[in-house]
Amino acid sequence: MKRIIRLVLSIIGAVLGIVILRLINAGTGFLPGAGFVMIFAHIAAALLGALVFYMLTDKFSDKFSEGFNLFEENLKKVPANKLIVGIVGAILGFLIAALVTKPLTELTIPYVGNLIFVLLSILLYIGLGYLGWRVASNNAEDILGIFQKKENKDTKDNKSFIFERNKRTASPKILDTSVIIDGRILDIIETDFLEGELIVSEFVLEELQHIADSPDDLKRERGRRGLDTINKIKENNKIKLKVVNKDYKDIKEVDSKLLKLAMNLNGKVFTNDYNLNKVADVQGIPILNINDLANALKPVVIPGEIMRIDVIKEGKGKNQGVGYLDDGTMVVVEDGIKYIDQTIDATVTSVLQTSAGRMIFVRHKND
Repeated sequence: MKRIIRLVLSIIGAVLGIVILRLINAGTGFLPGAGFVMIFAHIAAALLGALVFYMLTDKFSDKFSEGFNLFEENLKKVPANKLIVGIVGAILGFLIAALVTKPLTELTIPYVGNLIFVLLSILLYIGLGYLGWRVASNNAEDILGIFQKKENKDTKDNKSFIFERNKRTASPKILDTSVIIDGRILDIIETDFLEGELIVSEFVLEELQHIADSPDDLKRERGRRGLDTINKIKENNKIKLKVVNKDYKDIKEVDSKLLKLAMNLNGKVFTNDYNLNKVADVQGIPILNINDLANALKPVVIPGEIMRIDVIKEGKGKNQGVGYLDDGTMVVVEDGIKYIDQTIDATVTSVLQTSAGRMIFVRHKND
């Protein structure tokens, strides 16, 4: 990249050297209008201008490279529809500039020629091209909507209906780090129950990257799984994933940044973090907790119901035993320490359900 920048700037310097030579010669007339002297002067001026600009690139090449890389990263974030429509708008801007500047290039000024008009034409090309890009890309959805309306009219005539996923009226869902690492959101997306777009912020991606680079094997595996989940969501055509680069430098905690982003976007936080759930409830921010959803879908048990359970270990309470259902629900057996490593028929006494999970309390039916 630095070599390309140096080459381009050197060519610009050579051209400017020749232009400056002509301007000086037009005012002073110290060089003849033709001949080997004039040719040698042009070559010397071009080499001098190229050398000056080549030397200047040592100071500015790094900044040019950083600017180009930043432009490339921003271009990757532009949706395909805006990019295509924006390019078409830029081309139309260039066509308008060509029509406007054609008369200007035919004008000349004594001793200088049409150089000023050429520079003015270049500025018009840049300005009108950029204007065409901005107007078209900012109104990409409206421009594409013209063709979509025509298509919808044709389908209406055929008495058929096509569901348009792009018309998202639901609130955006902001993904938390925990729910990305968890991975169950992929299954929820596949069920097609989610509406609206999913939002992932750059500070969450940075946290995932930091976890993926951790020296701890378990943390590193969790971080990589989270990054894989993001890529799978991005490739899924059932929902749109949007990356936002908004950050809050005055806030250090990622969870606090998420809640602030949710308030600014008027969205909901998608998480399975129990503590974040409680903080969001206090601030009145809507939360979608995957654990709450999983608990709601678990089989319903009522007091007095009989279930068969394997008692596998001792519980935290006095004389308690603990077992688990197939879906991972913890079952606490009162006075069940004597039934460890046994399969018993137990009667449900109570059920405790929270965002952290569901616990079922049972007692052996003979006790």
